[in-house]
Amino acid sequence: MSEALEHHLVQAIQRNRWNALILSRAAQLGFEDWWLTAGCIAQSVWNVACDRDIHAGILDYDLFYFDPDTSWDAENEVISEAARIFSDVPVEVQVRNQARVPLWYEKKFGISFGSVHRASDGIDRFPCATVAVGVRLLNEKLEVYSPFGLTSLFEGVLKPNRTLPIPDVYEEKTRRWQREWPHLRREPW
Repeated sequence: MSEALEHHLVQAIQRNRWNALILSRAAQLGFEDWWLTAGCIAQSVWNVACDRDIHAGILDYDLFYFDPDTSWDAENEVISEAARIFSDVPVEVQVRNQARVPLWYEKKFGISFGSVHRASDGIDRFPCATVAVGVRLLNEKLEVYSPFGLTSLFEGVLKPNRTLPIPDVYEEKTRRWQREWPHLRREPW
């Protein structure tokens, strides 16, 4: 991964005060394997590219973690703790145990998600490779995870990730993003 692009990514996401605040508090949930990911990361970059308010158009802030306890009660307890930790943050922080995704994914999308062994497995399977980026704070340093690199993100090119055959989800998400950030170019599924 390009060090220059990673540096630009870190600068963009730190300009978004909600990203910075969530990153600084996420470790309080007690998990070593977690990532702030998806729209709040990519859309912060796109807002910088468009010279828009850094927070514009971001619907939620996804926080993925991995816990081998796949019970609903365990995840609900983490969600409740996150609600307390982020109670003063005026955005929606969606906290999800990636180990639980295979339990509901097939019912929702009609295909198997496959097994999950770490939080980043969810990022690897995003329908749009361009936004498959996670960031976490470890030892006071931001760590970036981007299995498909950062070039497409900074070039504004939406590329499909065909790991899971969900073209309708890709289509729906990318069309919304293009309405919000017209500079984006979408590659077909």
